Amino acid sequence: MDLKHEILQKYFGYTTFRKGQGELIDAQLSRRDVFGIMPTGGGKSLCYQIPALLWEGITLVISPLISLMKDQVMSLKNSGIPAAYINSSLTFEQIRLVYRNMVSGKYKIIYVAPERLLTEGFLQAVSQVSVSMVVVDEAHCISQWGQDFRPGYLRIGEFLRQLPCRPVVSAFTATATPEVQKDVIRLLGLESPYVTVTGFDRPNLRFEVQKPKDKAAAVCALLQERKDRCGIIYCSTRKDVERICDLLKSKGLSVTRYHAGLEDEERRRNQDDFVYDRCNIMVATNAFGMGINKSNVSFVIHYNMPQSIEAYYQEAGRGGRDGSPADCILLYSPGDIQTAKFLILHPSENDMLSPQEQSFILEQDLKRLDRMVAYCKTPSCLRGFILEYFGESHGSTCGNCTNCSQETTEKDITLSAQKILSCIQHIYRKLEYYIGPTLVIRVLHGSKEKRIKELRLNELSTYKLMENIPRSEIRAMVESLESQGYLHTDPKHGGIYPTEKAREILFDGGTVSMKVPVSDSAPEVKEIKKATAASGFDEGLLAVLKALRFRLATKANVPAYIIFSNATLQDMVAKVPQTQEDFLKVHGVGRYKAQQYSDIFLAEIHKYLNSKA
Repeated sequence: MDLKHEILQKYFGYTTFRKGQGELIDAQLSRRDVFGIMPTGGGKSLCYQIPALLWEGITLVISPLISLMKDQVMSLKNSGIPAAYINSSLTFEQIRLVYRNMVSGKYKIIYVAPERLLTEGFLQAVSQVSVSMVVVDEAHCISQWGQDFRPGYLRIGEFLRQLPCRPVVSAFTATATPEVQKDVIRLLGLESPYVTVTGFDRPNLRFEVQKPKDKAAAVCALLQERKDRCGIIYCSTRKDVERICDLLKSKGLSVTRYHAGLEDEERRRNQDDFVYDRCNIMVATNAFGMGINKSNVSFVIHYNMPQSIEAYYQEAGRGGRDGSPADCILLYSPGDIQTAKFLILHPSENDMLSPQEQSFILEQDLKRLDRMVAYCKTPSCLRGFILEYFGESHGSTCGNCTNCSQETTEKDITLSAQKILSCIQHIYRKLEYYIGPTLVIRVLHGSKEKRIKELRLNELSTYKLMENIPRSEIRAMVESLESQGYLHTDPKHGGIYPTEKAREILFDGGTVSMKVPVSDSAPEVKEIKKATAASGFDEGLLAVLKALRFRLATKANVPAYIIFSNATLQDMVAKVPQTQEDFLKVHGVGRYKAQQYSDIFLAEIHKYLNSKA
């Protein structure tokens, strides 16, 4: 067994590396820069933590996420690895103590916020130690092409130039298009880096887009199916967070909230309640979740559509971190587009950006929103849409999203498509601009609302042309035409207009069809539970071990997953270890944790088995 495998087993309890991990570690150990693009939950942290333990000196991990720093340091310490973090959550005296311990060689890994890199105290401390590697986590934040550009990341290059000896530089991210990947390599000055994209696919995640008339009722129904399971509900606005949280509390659910409008103390308390399993459900804006490594999140519901595929995939990826199945459900409505557009057009002020840079970022944000809307409307494989966005090849179906698992049939909509396209053109000739799809649908259906009369759209020959067809069905046709390239929505102004391809239907005798559902064959939560029970898996033992884990975590004042993840407990139930040697064979149990917990867990297992004898 080579050294990296010894470290993997000793500290982390795994016997094999995931795809790409071993190669990245080997490249770093040969003193080569690396760039790893790996999905959330794909094991990025191990790729730099193992080299850090094998080298002399310290490894600096640059991260913008305070919660991630705390989580990672807590986890490392629990595995017997000396680590610390430096960020704004520490007092001046606490930071000085970290600096002293750093200089005296007490740490192997130090997490640091990018804003701290060029401060006098940090530079002075770094000048007195040997830095073996600098790791840039969330590396996409350095690129203006990315969805989460942070100007503070531009300081990293200057920091590296101030070091007396250039260390290995490693960059990692979960969400980066090919364009962003090139930008990261250039801006960080990576020298002939070993680059690997292990794939963006998370097979354990099931993707679903719903278009309910009543989103609040839909959320309640989804949670009724997922009793006692842990999950996150994302909302675009603080107002929606408050409203949904209050609604769920009134239903007697174990729920808390998180958004930037709360006092710091309440945010910390609510986050801890969720992370430490005192509450099952977190309702939050996108301010929550970055760096949270909670492994037992089994569903992520988006009450509103996010602003980009990157943001959605990152947030949805907080489900199933330990490899267990998780549902990623997006509740879409046309109003979400306006909410997202408003948030894009009214960003927080940033005096570090020039007007030209701000204009460029706005343009990119609107393009990303356009693709996010297309995801919500596509009749094709949802997983495939995401993978294609990130430049990854995929099959035509995945079998684990609603569009693939739902039985459909093709319906010819050529005549309806001609009516829709003709109506859009008539509206344009009257107004000399294109309007949004909602108003087009209302014209076709014959709405008598004030706005239509003000614009005199009720005078068009296409008014009431589809009055006998439900608006929801007309909307489905419009979305299908858009997904097939016959229509396009202007991402900035929201007007929908025919593309050149529309000529095929209007003038060239072309036909068009759309997929319509025959029946919903998506697996029910209860069916999954039945299948688990039928497999002989001992749910009773799992419940006993979870209760023990909770007691130990409460006593140690750490989240339950820091003791052992759900995946580790499930493997423990499957293997039913009887000895210390057996216990070390459980997935996720390293020697340090075995020394701490094996006697306690083995005793609990023996007690449970004896009670059943």
